[in-house]
Amino acid sequence: MKAESSTRTALLRASSFAPDFLIINVTTDSTDTRPVRASEQLDWEALAGFVRGKLVEVFGEEFDASAPMTVEQFPGGHSNLTYLLRFGQHEFVMRRPPFGPVPPKAHDMAREYRILEAVHPVYTLAPRPFMLCEDQSVIGSTFYVMERRRGLVVRVEEPPELADRPEERLRASRALIDALARLHMVDINEHGLAALGKPVGFVGRQVRGWNERWHGSQTSELPAMDALAAWLIERLPPEAERPTLVHGDFKLDNVMLDAGDVGRLVGVFDWEMAAVGDPLIDLGILLAYWVHVSTAAASADAVSTVTQREGWLTRAEILERYSEGTGLDVSRITFYEVFAVFKLAVVLQQIFYRYHRGQTDDPRFATLDERVRWLADIATRLAEKA
Repeated sequence: MKAESSTRTALLRASSFAPDFLIINVTTDSTDTRPVRASEQLDWEALAGFVRGKLVEVFGEEFDASAPMTVEQFPGGHSNLTYLLRFGQHEFVMRRPPFGPVPPKAHDMAREYRILEAVHPVYTLAPRPFMLCEDQSVIGSTFYVMERRRGLVVRVEEPPELADRPEERLRASRALIDALARLHMVDINEHGLAALGKPVGFVGRQVRGWNERWHGSQTSELPAMDALAAWLIERLPPEAERPTLVHGDFKLDNVMLDAGDVGRLVGVFDWEMAAVGDPLIDLGILLAYWVHVSTAAASADAVSTVTQREGWLTRAEILERYSEGTGLDVSRITFYEVFAVFKLAVVLQQIFYRYHRGQTDDPRFATLDERVRWLADIATRLAEKA
């Protein structure tokens, strides 16, 4: 329901003259947000003014436009910046690209917003987007605002609901694989989603594109990455038997579990790289994090996972459950695993490149070049076994 124009105007006027127009970095009992990093502050007054007006248009009188905006930051992730915006009892998530120059076609917030617009109605684990701003004058970049969901996100450590509970880890594993299978079973033609991408030649474009990104972000020579790119190009698989929606970064810390029932997902996030193409790209990415990174991790960080612990599904169990859920042939999966580890290495190199150039001072990024070499070794061993 939308408010009448006069009501909306009155609400906006009241909010614009409030003495507590904006409160920044409020600390709450939330465990998944933190105060905004000093290097990632924005023009909060401009943001509040723009977002408040748009949310009034979306929610009408249900939205308290007189409430001051408070801001916190979601600290996870290495790429786009994600903030929590709170207006009274209403909470929203805002995403924008990282600061500084970014690779062409990367961090495309407008594209991610439009993907969510198209996908949310048919795959409700994707959050509902509310508004997009392509006016660079507001905060210096394109950004969008979407709904906030609450639950458990598993990163470098497990929450109490999973820690030392193999049976719950098993339930969470199955829920995640089933969610991926459901995504790949969405009929892209029936729901008008085929226009989100060009499935013919999808894998080849992926390999060549990530190889170009590697060369565009190199800070030192690493022959293993060039050898891996050649290996992938020489072994491109046949076209997908059934093109599907592809998330592009489907992994444990990009999903949210129900805190009251870890055998149920309540959200799948980070749709920036979503497309239409070969679904095994997603399965390869999941396995890269789940199996190869977790078992070879030298230290606990945002690249590592916890899935080597008792109860989490094994590689063979993942392949079996996914294949049963989709009916897809997974016999060529090793190619996709090698590509996924290669791609992860390039993603981290791009982030390290920004740190190397002084575009970010996030201390998490200082040693990512070492992780790139480590991932190149993992992918090389995978390719040799194949």
